[in-house]
Amino acid sequence: MSKEISAPFATHVPSVPTAPAAYAAAPVQIAPLTRGAGIVSIGIILAGSAMAAVCAHLAVPLFFTPVPLSLQPFAVLLLGLLLSPRMAAATFVAYLVEGAAGLPVFAPIPATSGLAHLFGPTGGYLLAYPLAAALISYLWRHAGVGRRPVGGFWTALGSAALGNLLILACGGLWLVVIAHLSSLSAAALAVVPFLPGDALKVAAAAALACGALRLRRNGFEKDPSAEVSK
Repeated sequence: MSKEISAPFATHVPSVPTAPAAYAAAPVQIAPLTRGAGIVSIGIILAGSAMAAVCAHLAVPLFFTPVPLSLQPFAVLLLGLLLSPRMAAATFVAYLVEGAAGLPVFAPIPATSGLAHLFGPTGGYLLAYPLAAALISYLWRHAGVGRRPVGGFWTALGSAALGNLLILACGGLWLVVIAHLSSLSAAALAVVPFLPGDALKVAAAAALACGALRLRRNGFEKDPSAEVSK
């Protein structure tokens, strides 16, 4: 009689301490993934700031304005469309920090570096970059239709155009403040001359971003593992 009663109890006793062990093992599996994602994010931010630096050095001086014609805004538009709002803003905050520290990441015109360049005649554009990149990214990603995470070409075009107008507006207002110019004079120096070129930059950034998105979607659709997961 005692043997029949003790057998069931013997089978249930070892199962009690196994639950805490499962919970204790979970953080060990999650921590490496978190560190890996952080390293990838830092790499993307540094690569984006390097791209902005390269575009900044592709600059041509204009005799009638202290603001050069450069590809720097193109980097803001493209990275704003390719990255998330937080990553886009972080990329250009890092870019400004690098320039303020004296690294040669700003345009060579005007010929100053560090904080002197950041608070020079082009400072309004530079300080607007993080906000403009985040705005472009937010607008494109929240204009998707149905299950799409982002909108199409025209949405990308409109998002980049609004971000570019924000950059130009901040650049003009900056000259009004530091140079004590009138609004019309600042617009003539910092906004109007750049509208044709910036229109091309907006269109190019929208086309490249949509092409990259199309390639990514085609890659996921052709990936056998994606069908297995369904």
